[in-house]
Amino acid sequence: MLKVNHLSKSYQTGTNMYPVLKDITFHVNKGEFVAVMGPSGSGKTTLLNCISCFIPHDHGEILLNDKNLTGLDENKLAAIRNKHLGFVFQDFMLLDGLSVFENICLPQIIAKKPIPQMEAKAQKLCSLFGIEKIKDKYPAEISGGEKQRTAVARAMMNQPYVLLADEPTGNLDSKSCKAVIDAFLQAKNEMHTTIFMVTHDSYAASFCDRVIVLKDGEVNQELTKTGTRREFMDQLLNVLRELGGDDSHDAA
Repeated sequence: MLKVNHLSKSYQTGTNMYPVLKDITFHVNKGEFVAVMGPSGSGKTTLLNCISCFIPHDHGEILLNDKNLTGLDENKLAAIRNKHLGFVFQDFMLLDGLSVFENICLPQIIAKKPIPQMEAKAQKLCSLFGIEKIKDKYPAEISGGEKQRTAVARAMMNQPYVLLADEPTGNLDSKSCKAVIDAFLQAKNEMHTTIFMVTHDSYAASFCDRVIVLKDGEVNQELTKTGTRREFMDQLLNVLRELGGDDSHDAA
């Protein structure tokens, strides 16, 4: 579903070039829940921004459902982002002047979809993610966990090929974090959603099928969950300690 082949990205400051991503290659299968972890400065957020085409990469290719995104113009990229990519951000990115229900409808409002179809889909997602009772409230009136579940529902409105999540539990307490992870698992299990999540949180990552660990802009290793969630979390914590990462406050 998502393939990244030999991806490289550098930033230039004055006459100096700083490589951030170095020949990154991996794939994410349809319906798979994959996280990216690594120490501060390892390139996690840069990788996500390259995949979403918010920033250009220098070399390599990104394929979404076998379509190469490299070199597409901004209009085509904007259409792909709206139709085929869903986004969940750390700071929710909800519009304060819209209700929960209206925020969820937003991607299909932009796509000019028929209102009855749009509202029926939004209603179904509200029910799926347990936010039916707050659908008429505004973002200022709901908790962080409810905001993030609203953001997940909004991201699912166009049934994207891949849901991209950038530190989705970073601003949440443990109870809200679990509610958001449950929303991802519901999307995966009931809608067969492919999820690609950047996180510093070993607890959140322990619910994933697989974790790609970055260090210094390179894939250091890939870990696949084979035992219990708790065993997988312990494995992740050990790897991050060895790499010098912080599982609770590491910035991407």
